[in-house]
Amino acid sequence: QSQLVESGGGLVQPGGSLRLSCAASGLALENYAIGWFRQAPGKEREWLSCISGRGMTTIYADSVKGRFTISRDRSKNTVYLQMNSLKPEDTAVYYCARRGFRFGCGDSVGAYGTWGQGTQVTVSS
Repeated sequence: QSQLVESGGGLVQPGGSLRLSCAASGLALENYAIGWFRQAPGKEREWLSCISGRGMTTIYADSVKGRFTISRDRSKNTVYLQMNSLKPEDTAVYYCARRGFRFGCGDSVGAYGTWGQGTQVTVSS
C-alpha cells in the first residue's frame, strides 16, 4: 500500500524558514509528479507547488513564488518544500499528494490523489 508522510512543520516566527518533507513508501516517487498544498482553518485547500517525476519541471502558485522552493531527493524517495520569509498568513496544515503514474504536474487540488496526513505550520511571534 502506497503512502505519503509529511513532516517538518512547527512554530516559526515571521520571516523565518522551515523545510517540509514528503516521504513515500510503497511507490517510487520518480514516477510521480508531487504537489504541495495547504489548508487554513475555514478556507479551501490551496495548491502551492508541483515538481515533475524527474524533477525537470517545477511550478508555483503566485502566493508562494520566490519564497518557497520545491525539490526532490531520489535516493531518499522524498520531496521537500523549503519555505522562506514566512508570514502569519502562511499558517495552515500542509499536505503533499501525487499525480497519476507518469502524469505531469497539475495546478489544481482535484488533479491529485493519495494524500498525506498533513503537517501543521504556524507562523507567529
